[in-house]
Amino acid sequence: MREIEECLADALAARHGPCGAHCIHELWLRPESLANIGALLEQLWQHAAESIPDWLPMTWFDFLPLLYDVSGRFQASGRGRANLYLVLLDYPERREQKYGVYVGMSHHTPAERFDQHKAGIRAAGSVLKRGLEVLTGPTLHLQRIPHAEAVDFEMRLAEVLRAEGLLVQGGH
Repeated sequence: MREIEECLADALAARHGPCGAHCIHELWLRPESLANIGALLEQLWQHAAESIPDWLPMTWFDFLPLLYDVSGRFQASGRGRANLYLVLLDYPERREQKYGVYVGMSHHTPAERFDQHKAGIRAAGSVLKRGLEVLTGPTLHLQRIPHAEAVDFEMRLAEVLRAEGLLVQGGH
């Protein structure tokens, strides 16, 4: 872990967003380092905002490792035009679960579809009102997959995340 922290310090000093993002991502997935992630994200944004990759979440939440674990259980059989995506939802009025997740599927990229939701274009109300950011990383391997599989995976991914205790919207 010390090696990762040193790498992050070097990345911050060099204003290198991709390297810093990889370090924070690695720390985020290690339970012993979760307490500092919010502060580390803030430092990275202060030092290298222009080069941070879009797969690094901007908001600290504790269930990112679970999203990777559950999403990783789904493997497409081939290539297609459909993309699965996750959106972090904000529930500030809830004490026990401040965040939830929306599970969606589209032929648009996750970022394009998130922008459409936020603009009110075929928008899910939960994303329009509560959507904070698209969570690109956990579903990177579920991009450009066959449509039939994407429909199935969208529903099953939502079901599994609900069974894991998350607040889940979407997944039709």
